[in-house]
Parts: sequence; structure tokens; C-alpha cells
Amino acid sequence: MRYVQTDTDLGAPPLPPRSPLQLRRSHTPTCWRWCLEQMGVERNRGTCVATIRQPPALTRCAYAAAAASDDLTCVSPRWIGKGLSCVCIKRKGAYERICGTLTPLQEARLQRLRHRMQVSFDSSRRDHQEALKALWYATYPDQELHGLISDQWKEMGWQGRDPSTDFRGAGFISLENLLFFAKTFSASFQRLLNKKGGIRAAWEYPFAVAGVNITFMIMQMLDLHSLKPRTFVRSVFVQMLSEDEWAFDVLYCVAFMVMDKQWLEKNASYMDFNDILKSTRVQLERELLLDDVLRIEDMPSYSLLT
Repeated sequence: MRYVQTDTDLGAPPLPPRSPLQLRRSHTPTCWRWCLEQMGVERNRGTCVATIRQPPALTRCAYAAAAASDDLTCVSPRWIGKGLSCVCIKRKGAYERICGTLTPLQEARLQRLRHRMQVSFDSSRRDHQEALKALWYATYPDQELHGLISDQWKEMGWQGRDPSTDFRGAGFISLENLLFFAKTFSASFQRLLNKKGGIRAAWEYPFAVAGVNITFMIMQMLDLHSLKPRTFVRSVFVQMLSEDEWAFDVLYCVAFMVMDKQWLEKNASYMDFNDILKSTRVQLERELLLDDVLRIEDMPSYSLLT
């Protein structure tokens, strides 16, 4: 990418030749709009030419104070490897942003989330057994559980008598997600569990197993295992971790509601589950990239939760 400074503001200090442009996605939307207004991008035989219009005597983003934990500036040359800390790319008529520099808080929370994702469900561990029991009583508070291996688990939508065999794809975090959903949004959880609302198919999706699949889908969508960001969705989500350490779990609850809504709208049956899961991912990605979505709670589909 080539960078050219215009003479729009003769009084502004000149930038070094071929100075890299860096943009930071601030939690202050005005800062982001200001940065975009300072850049023009043109397509020229497969390369991008960025034209910077620098205002007089302004070298930092005017609203950088809102991000005191990160010293990134709008036009300073800060590199990561061969790339920029933050870049702005125009795709499908809209600017999208991707940042590789994390604040210490984001880094710490991302590491904790990665650790959660790496834990497999172990039926011999006491804490895992207790979490499974907690899920049962959060789901059926008035019904006694006869054992960790029991036909009762089929009522919740597990494939057999032993639910531990269904966690292999997504691990212990998928159980944590279900438990978080049951305790935080109990009304929505019970509505989906009992398949209330709408015209239901004769062959419905199994609730608990669907939840495990949703966890796995979100992990793939966010690409959190990679060391460097490869998607805009992942970068936007990591920035959301500064606002809420439980952003992954809240996103899971939103995803479950979106999946069920699409299931009803498309009159789906069990054999359509994978297609519904794919369309759910598409909708989540679209909403996460909306300009005014800075938290999971800002997503339009968050309103589905009660």
C-alpha cells in the first residue's frame, strides 16, 4: 500500500515519505469517524493508494483520551511484523477495521478465554461433575437427579444416558455456556428448552446437543486459537472483552436465540440443523461488524433475550 500526503493543509507538519497510516478503533465512535474522514482510498491495479488529509497541529486522535490504556495514535508509524497495528480496508462499499495490538486487559482476558476453550470435559473430575449437576438443577429445579448416567438426561436433549460423551467436540466450555444461559437468562433458556413459541417441527433439534454445537460454531467463527487476528470479527470481539469478560458467554446466549428464531422462520426440521447453524453464523458476523456495535448488548439480536 502506498501513502501520499496532500497539500490540503499547508500549515500542517509534513509526514515522512511513505509513512504508514494507522487507525485505532476507539470505543468513542466519533474518533473512528474522524479517522475515516482523514483518509481517502482508491483502487489502482490491485494496490491501494491512501490519501491523508492531516489537520493543522493535530498528531493524535482527538479522542484518544478515551483509550488511556493504549498509546496508539491515528497516524504514528507503529508496525506489527510486516503489517500495521490497525488498518482500514474498504470492502463491499464499507470500511472495516482490524487491530492487532491488544491492551493488557484484553490480552489477559483473551488468554483466560483460550484456556477455557482448551479444557476437555473429564467425567472423573469432581468440579466437572458438580457443574453437570448444577446444570441439571438449573434446568429442572424441582426434579431430583438420579445420577450422572441416567435416562433423565435425554429429557434435556442429550443423545444418550451419559451426557459426558457429547462434550467431545467443544469441551468443558460448552457445559459452562449452557449453565451460564440457564442462570443468566432463565426465561429464554426455558422457552427454548421446552420449545415454546412458533409452529414446531415433528422432529425438533435436541436442545443440549444443539448448545454444544453452537459453542463449537462460535469458537470457529471467532478464530481465537490463532496467535494473530485473521478476521475482522475476531478483532472486534477481542476489543469487546475490555467491556465484559463474559462476552463469549453472552454471545453464546444471543447465538442460541438467533438459531431458534431462524429455525422457526425457515420451518426447519432436524436434517436442516447444519444449514441453520451456518445462517446463524452469518447473521452473528453481520451484526458484530455493525458500526454502532461496541458490546454484545449492542447487537440487534440481543433484544431476543429475556
